[in-house]
Amino acid sequence: MRAWNSETILGLSREFMETRILLTGAELGVFTLLAEPPKSLEQVCSSLNASARGMAILLDALAALGLLRKHDGLYTCPEDIAALLSAHSPNGVLPMVKHAASLWPRWSELTQIVQSGTVNRPAGIFEDPAELEAFIGAMHVVGAYAARSIAESAKASQSLRLLDVGGATGTYAEAFLSKYKGLRATVFDRPEVIALAQKRLENTGLLARISLVSGDFYKDPLPGGHDLALLSAIIHQNSPEQNVDLYKKVYEALVPGGRILIRDHVMEPNRTDPPSGAVFAVNMLVATTGGNCYTFNDIRDTLTAAGFEDVCQIQSGERMNALVEAFRR
Repeated sequence: MRAWNSETILGLSREFMETRILLTGAELGVFTLLAEPPKSLEQVCSSLNASARGMAILLDALAALGLLRKHDGLYTCPEDIAALLSAHSPNGVLPMVKHAASLWPRWSELTQIVQSGTVNRPAGIFEDPAELEAFIGAMHVVGAYAARSIAESAKASQSLRLLDVGGATGTYAEAFLSKYKGLRATVFDRPEVIALAQKRLENTGLLARISLVSGDFYKDPLPGGHDLALLSAIIHQNSPEQNVDLYKKVYEALVPGGRILIRDHVMEPNRTDPPSGAVFAVNMLVATTGGNCYTFNDIRDTLTAAGFEDVCQIQSGERMNALVEAFRR
């Protein structure tokens, strides 16, 4: 917990400035361009179709933050930063940064949304293909770090068929299949996302054990015959009523004795811990009509309403790595 005084409060009020500088650099492609040999201001402006005044101020600010290097009037992106922020880096975090940039307009409406209680925009927040691809790419970057430990915690050595609901490009399915050699998986997501999954999984050697199925879990039934179902970072985007409906579909997709596994923020009863969950709930406020971060009791009640039994939290987490399981008897 931060010690609050006038200096730290004023510092917090201005943190958005450095954030916005980073986001603009990412959106303009500065880090990708300058991962190559050093360039002059004129070369950068020509490549990125930007004004000299605007780009000079931005590049100097990025250099002041240590995200670029400036020497003899030339700018370059240090190798360690380029590994994170260049579009050509296979393990970079640029997709997540671009996704954060897409959140900026929504968060700017927070005051009005808190007052009205409603989101003042169309429901489909990822209808733009570029935004969708950035989001899916970001979820893989984040998930790749956590998926291995989640698969380990799942203790799924007796499971035979995994259903990864809203599984994006199969990041978690890949981790489960790598951990449990006798497991097969079905990844279920929207058609445009399944196309991205097919592309990403082609070189993993796992496609023979993965079925990629297109559909919308809000509208369509889920493929059946599974004994383990994973909802990874899904339930926070839903209202409790939407989660009950989704859990019912998962219930039908499981064989008797099958297990549902939920990875998400699980809030303490006070709803302020973990702090990252409380902040993420605000993200759901500005981005969805009914999403939130839920306590274990909230999750247990909605799972029970859908017919599940023996609901248990098997892992806590400061980030979005808590796990809750329940069974179809």
